[in-house]
Amino acid sequence: MRVALVHDWLTGMRGGEAVLAEIAAFFPHAPIYTLFARAGAIEGELASHPIYTSYLQSLTCGGRFYRGLLRLMPAAVAEFRLDEYDLIISSSHCVAKGVIPPPGGVHLCYCHTPMRYAWDQRHEYLRRVPFFARSLVRVQLERLRTWDVISSARVDHLVANSQLVARRIERYWRRQADVVPPPVDVDFFTPGGSRAGHLLMVAALVPYKRVDVGMQVAAKLGMPLRIVGEGPLKRELSWRAPKQVTFLGRVSRERLRDEYRSAGLLLLPNVEDFGMVAVEALACGTPVVGLQHSGIADVVVPGRHGELTPDGSLDELVAACRRVLERSWDAAVLRARAEGFSRERFRRRFRYLLDRVIPSRWSSG
Repeated sequence: MRVALVHDWLTGMRGGEAVLAEIAAFFPHAPIYTLFARAGAIEGELASHPIYTSYLQSLTCGGRFYRGLLRLMPAAVAEFRLDEYDLIISSSHCVAKGVIPPPGGVHLCYCHTPMRYAWDQRHEYLRRVPFFARSLVRVQLERLRTWDVISSARVDHLVANSQLVARRIERYWRRQADVVPPPVDVDFFTPGGSRAGHLLMVAALVPYKRVDVGMQVAAKLGMPLRIVGEGPLKRELSWRAPKQVTFLGRVSRERLRDEYRSAGLLLLPNVEDFGMVAVEALACGTPVVGLQHSGIADVVVPGRHGELTPDGSLDELVAACRRVLERSWDAAVLRARAEGFSRERFRRRFRYLLDRVIPSRWSSG
C-alpha cells in the first residue's frame, strides 16, 4: 500500500509533530507533504522521511515567516499531487485536511482542532487586527470558514485528539470523529527530586494561553510563578509581570522535566485542545489546575489529579490552586493516570483504528 502523510508545516517539534512522528513510524518509507519546513527543525523519526514542501516555502524565508500567508494556504495544500497513493493521513490544525485525495484513495485526518483563527478564537484574532483592516479580515475569515467546511468533505475518516475537539468537529463541520488521545513520552517524564512550592506554566506566549491571567493568579496567591515558553507576547508580558514571575524561555526536555518535578502545580488557565503538558506534569507526580470545558477534562479528574474550574475566572483559579496546594498528592496515582496516554497506548489505539478503516490492506504495505 502506497501511503502519504500530510502536515500543516514543520517548523519545530511540538505536540502536533509528536503525533505525526508516531503515525510516521507505522509507515517508515512514507513521504511527508507540508506547506513549508524549517531546516533542522525536525528530528528522530520525522527526519528519516522524505519531505516535500509547497510553493509557499519560497515565501517564508526557510519556514521562518509565514503568519501573513494564511489566505494562500488552502490553495497551496490543494496543489499537492497525491494521485499515486492509496492512503493519505493528514495531521491537521489548519489546512492539511484540505488535500485532494485521488479517486479510490482513503483519506484519514487526525485533527488537532479545526483552525482556531476561523472558529472559536476568531474574535480574539480580530481584536489584534488594526481597526482599519478589520472589515477586510472579517471577509477573509468568512471565506476561510466556508472553505474549511467544504474541504472537510475530502476526508473519509476523522480522528480527534479529545472529546472537546470532536464536539468542535461536529459543530463546525457536521461530522462525527473517533477520539484517539495524542501520545506522551511518560517513560521520560517521571517523578523525582523535591517540591519547591511554586506555580508552573508551560505555554506559548500568545493571547489564547492567558499567561497574563496566570500571572494574576500568582500575584493573588503571593507565590512565585515560573513560565516555560516563547512567543510574540514575551516583551509585553515581561513588562507587566510582577517580581515573583520568572520567564524561562525555551528549555531542554531535561530542564522541563525538572520544572515539572519541582512545581507545586501546573496551571492551565486557558482552553486546551487536549493538553499534553498536563499529562507530562502528572507523569512527574505534579497535580494540575485547569478548566472544566478544556480538553484537559479528558485527563484530569477533579479531586484525584488536580482541580478544574467552571469558567476560568481569576477568583475560581485562585481558589482551585489553594485547594491543590493545601493537600498532599499521591505521585503514584497521578502517574498512573498519565500512563493511560503513553506512546504505546497511542500505537495500540491507532493500529486498531487503521484495522477498522482499511482492514487487511495497510499492514501488507
